[in-house]
Amino acid sequence: MRIIKYFISILTSLLLLSSVSYAEKWDMALAYGAGNFHSANATEFAKNVTEKSGGKLTIVTHPGGSLFKGGEIFRAVRTGQAPIGERFMSALGKEDPLLEIDSLPFLATSYTDAMKLYKASKAEIAKSLDAKGLVFLYAVPWPAQGLYSKKEINSVADLKGLKFRAYNGATIRIAELTGMAPTKIEAAEISQAFSTGAVESMITSPTTGKNSKIWENGVKYFYDIAAWFPKNMIIANKKAWNKLDKETQDLIMKEAALAERKGWQLSKMGNKNDKKALADAGMSVGKVNSALKQHFEKVGSQMASEWTKKAGARGQSVLSAY
Repeated sequence: MRIIKYFISILTSLLLLSSVSYAEKWDMALAYGAGNFHSANATEFAKNVTEKSGGKLTIVTHPGGSLFKGGEIFRAVRTGQAPIGERFMSALGKEDPLLEIDSLPFLATSYTDAMKLYKASKAEIAKSLDAKGLVFLYAVPWPAQGLYSKKEINSVADLKGLKFRAYNGATIRIAELTGMAPTKIEAAEISQAFSTGAVESMITSPTTGKNSKIWENGVKYFYDIAAWFPKNMIIANKKAWNKLDKETQDLIMKEAALAERKGWQLSKMGNKNDKKALADAGMSVGKVNSALKQHFEKVGSQMASEWTKKAGARGQSVLSAY
């Protein structure tokens, strides 16, 4: 009897160890502050996966670049330093030109068109990331990108020499084609860059301007040019992914689809509410004049042509589908 109890005890211990070995913890690297809608949406996604996985997977979010800074996250996930993370897609144009497609100026200037462009490019982007050892989970756009400036801009001449915050290849190229002087600045460094005079203008979403309280750094003007709808994507390390059973993988994909749908709705809300927040803070919120609009559209056409040559047949295929 004593021997039987001994073997039952061993069997119970082995079962417990087995269940523990299947329990995984993922630290999720997020570049933006906890109050940002991207971070809040990712936190809800992580919470839902954790609660519904039955203890198999716990996802802990680390917003505000506290685990890895924005520019480090893609590499960290790819190398397995972080099993999951978020990255601004168009900042990765050197990894794959297709990741820049959502930042081609004036290619998609509405949420409807932004979704069509996303659907046309998603499969090819996911395939490319898979080859890099990554699993694509979901992507959510920022509100439409507008032009911020410390000084009023009424003509093309007003753009010349303007110190401009760039964050990807597209914004650097816009600066070059319009005569502005680009400096690469991550989102977390915007306030400091404006307050020190390192930059005096930028193209980004009303959400980024509101979250950084950009008006406190002498920025008085926001021009609603709706240049593009860039996206953040959530990616996972494929080796970490392969450690999960199929049930947990399916759960993640289901929750990712829900997070994506909610994220797009949050972005639409921010596109309206955050422009109002800028105006309520005393900023001038309006449109550029027709001459400037035509100038930006001409720049956009040139950039689209340059991008198509760089992206090759894959890029042509995606644009044709769009």
